[in-house]
Amino acid sequence: MQSEITRVHGIIRPYIRQTPVLQTMGSDAGLAAFPLTLKLESLQHSGSFKARGAFTNLLTRTVPAAGVAAASGGNHGAAVAYAAMRLGVPAKIFVPTVSSPAKVARIQACGAEVVIGGEGYADALATCDQYVADSGAMSVHAYDQIETILGQGTLARELSEQAPSVHTVLVAVGGGGLLGGVASWYGGTGTRVIGVEPVTAPTLTAALQAGRPVDAPAGGIAADSLAPRQVGQLMFPIAQQHVERVVLVEDEDIVRAQQALWDTYRLVVEPGGAAAFAAILSGKYQPSANEHVAVIVCGANTQR
Repeated sequence: MQSEITRVHGIIRPYIRQTPVLQTMGSDAGLAAFPLTLKLESLQHSGSFKARGAFTNLLTRTVPAAGVAAASGGNHGAAVAYAAMRLGVPAKIFVPTVSSPAKVARIQACGAEVVIGGEGYADALATCDQYVADSGAMSVHAYDQIETILGQGTLARELSEQAPSVHTVLVAVGGGGLLGGVASWYGGTGTRVIGVEPVTAPTLTAALQAGRPVDAPAGGIAADSLAPRQVGQLMFPIAQQHVERVVLVEDEDIVRAQQALWDTYRLVVEPGGAAAFAAILSGKYQPSANEHVAVIVCGANTQR
C-alpha cells in the first residue's frame, strides 16, 4: 500500500503539518542508552494524527450537501471538524459522555455541531450511523475506513524519511487506524511495528487471540481515545500480517509516561498519546542494545 499512501500524501500535504521528530536517547529518560526518536504528531492540526485521515476522507470522497458526520471519543471529531471548517463543509460530531471537555471544546471551536450522549464510543457511533441514514450525510469513520487508514499511513511515510535508520516503531492502538496505516507502510521493509494498548482496553489483543475482531473491555484512563468496543475490520488482517506483537500497559504506566514526557522533553501529551512511550518507560517493551526505536506521540488534547 506504499504507493497509495504516497498518492494520498500528495493530496493532503497542503492541509497538514509535517510534524517534527525529536532525536534523543533512552538514557535521557532514565532508560538504557539506545537511540530514540519521538514523532511529535501531537503537534498536528487539531492536536492529533487524526487530521490526516479526516482530510483524506474529505478530499478523496464526494461530500454531499448534508455535509459530514463522525462519531468520536474526541480526537477524530476534532480532526473532522477542523477539516470541514478548512474546506467549508457542514459537520456534525457525536461524542460519548466520557469525552474530555478539552476535546469537546476543540470540536466546538471549529464550528461543528456537537451531540453528546452514550457512555462510550460505540454508543456515539450507533447514534451517528442513524443520523447518517436519516440525513444523507457522509460518514467519516474514525478507523474502519480505507481512506482513514491511508491518511494515517502518511505519518509513517514522513517518519521513514525523517528517521530512516529506525528498527522498531511503537504505535498506540485504539480502533487501529493509525496502527493499520503505519503497518501498511512499513510492512515488508524489515522495520518492526509494535502495537501498544492499555490493559483496560485490549481490543487488538482480544482480536488476535480470537482470530477476528471481538468485543473487548473499553475503559481506563485513555478511554476517550483508545477504547472502542472492537478493533477495525479493515486493519485487522494488516495487523495479523505486519504487526510483530502487541504490548499491554497499565493505566499507571501511562500516567508515568505523561509525566516523564513533560519532565524530560516538556511535551504535554494526553493519556492515549503517551501510551506508546509507556511501553518502553515501564519495561513492557525492552529494546536490545543499539536498537533504534521510534515512538509515535500521537495526541495532545488534554489540560494541564
